[in-house]
Amino acid sequence: QVQLVESGGGLVQAGGSLRLSCAVSGRAFTVYTMGWFRQAPGKERAFVAAISRIGNTYYADSVKGRFTISKDNTKNTVYLQMNSLKPEATAVYYCAQRRPTSAGTYLQPTSYDSWGQGTQVTVSS
Repeated sequence: QVQLVESGGGLVQAGGSLRLSCAVSGRAFTVYTMGWFRQAPGKERAFVAAISRIGNTYYADSVKGRFTISKDNTKNTVYLQMNSLKPEATAVYYCAQRRPTSAGTYLQPTSYDSWGQGTQVTVSS
């Protein structure tokens, strides 16, 4: 049974940085696209970043140049380095795994079949 466990969330001031981690177990890590999404209160879950099985990276326009997604295949872990954080980044952040054969695109939460429990990120102004 696949398990995704996020960590690294917390409270940070605007302009600060956080690094989120997502450890994956129970499934071959290297064949899947890994994504990060976030959900603020009262809003839909939104795409943040994704990294393909061969390491191609994709970002939402709102985080380009400030967030970096990476992965360590030896540790079955994906990371999200978040710099220059803004108050509007406050949300629960989720990592997710997407099969190569999934319908839809990496932008769509519905194309991911496994999710972590989420980690809270709060950015104070």
